[in-house]
Amino acid sequence: MDWNFRTAEELAASLRAGEVTSVELTDEAIARIERDDRTVNSICVPDFDRARAAARGADEARARGEDRPLLGIPVTVKESYNIAGLPTTWGMPSHRDYLPDEDAVQVSRIRAAGAVVLGKTNVPLGLQDMQSFNEIYGTTNNPWDHGRTPGGSSGGSAAALASGFGALSIGSDIAGSLRTPAHFCGVYAHKPTLGLASSRGMVPPPTPALPGDPDLAVVGPMARTARDLTLLLDVMAGPDPLTLGVAHDLRLPPARHERLRDFRVLVLDEHPLIPTGSAVRAGVNRVADALVDGGARVERHSPLLPDPAEAAVVYTQLLFSGSVARFPVAAYEQLRSRAAGLSADDRSLDAARLRGMVLSHRDWIEANGRRELHRHGWRRLFAEFDAVVCPVTPTPAFPHDHDPDLLDRRIDIDGVEYPYFDQLVWAGQATMPGLPATAVPAGRSPEGLPVGVQLIGPMFEDRTPLRLAELLEQRIGGFQVPK
Repeated sequence: MDWNFRTAEELAASLRAGEVTSVELTDEAIARIERDDRTVNSICVPDFDRARAAARGADEARARGEDRPLLGIPVTVKESYNIAGLPTTWGMPSHRDYLPDEDAVQVSRIRAAGAVVLGKTNVPLGLQDMQSFNEIYGTTNNPWDHGRTPGGSSGGSAAALASGFGALSIGSDIAGSLRTPAHFCGVYAHKPTLGLASSRGMVPPPTPALPGDPDLAVVGPMARTARDLTLLLDVMAGPDPLTLGVAHDLRLPPARHERLRDFRVLVLDEHPLIPTGSAVRAGVNRVADALVDGGARVERHSPLLPDPAEAAVVYTQLLFSGSVARFPVAAYEQLRSRAAGLSADDRSLDAARLRGMVLSHRDWIEANGRRELHRHGWRRLFAEFDAVVCPVTPTPAFPHDHDPDLLDRRIDIDGVEYPYFDQLVWAGQATMPGLPATAVPAGRSPEGLPVGVQLIGPMFEDRTPLRLAELLEQRIGGFQVPK
């Protein structure tokens, strides 16, 4: 029996029933990786000897009567997480030999839950791309079309899941890095509410793994079903053990509704700053039709929606102010000179990116204040709606583009080119205010590529978009094995 595409939930049930052992599952996953990953290149750091040892340990624990959420289930981990004894490079050649001596919090959590870690998955340089390639580990290909990217920066994880290399993976997201690869590869991912899951130990080398409160960035689960996302999120959620004295309680409330007909959903397929490609628009409409058919209340417009154009600019400023924070002084001064040469009337996203890179602290405080106004707007919107459906990016997976100057790259939307980074506006819809968002499959493009959408939910109500994802999966289907 081929176990490689079974869900984590199915594997856990079969392990409990004695139908299979973790050693058998692990050996089969390793055999598949060794056979098929030569063309996909998703597993950049295998850890097969320790995986086999962990599988033996899981089987012994089960024989003793133990049972844990992920006991004996093979999984993968994004390269950017520290795993003791394995390199953490973030794709940066200068750190190819960096070996952390401690697991990241989330690696510790999935191990404690019984997971068997097969290895680490590929990422782009510094995690700063919507593709996954670097000089150390090479290029990861989309399992549906090897000439296209699987997305980034958790592209290796999405490609591994779509290829049957483990049932679950953990990734991260600041600019769609969980959601875009899920959309491109036809799998599921969940960007948790900002602050829900500790990210200690997912830091660039050789940064110390200290507790922190990163702006915009989150860590989260990836899987081949919505229910598996919830299973893994329950393992990942919670504050850093080093900061347990925090005042807020991160236990999640239940989903607002259990039945599709009780959901109130706002559907968006247009953005004022970039068009939505026809394939993605069709995916959004397919989900909208399924919601209507299931009896949900669906609206296409609401005056309560915070201004998407302003949201995109605020997000761009906050994102890019952080992305260059550690640039060398000379490079930073060049950016300052370029920004000073911008026309005051230039309101393009290119200009917002450049201004964001050299944002003063005073201006950052101003942008953060506008973010709080948007958060308040979202709270008002979620008093009338339970979720928002919208694109993850304007297109399905695009061909590999390794132009070293990311600002010179372009994205083709139905035959018209746009600045490469403009496609991030949809990711920013949820990221800027810190909202949870679940990426779900929504069919395929005319070329046969996966198309996904995201379901945005209220802050700290992660179970609401996750439940909606599960209900949609039942109605329109979910992951399909690449052909």
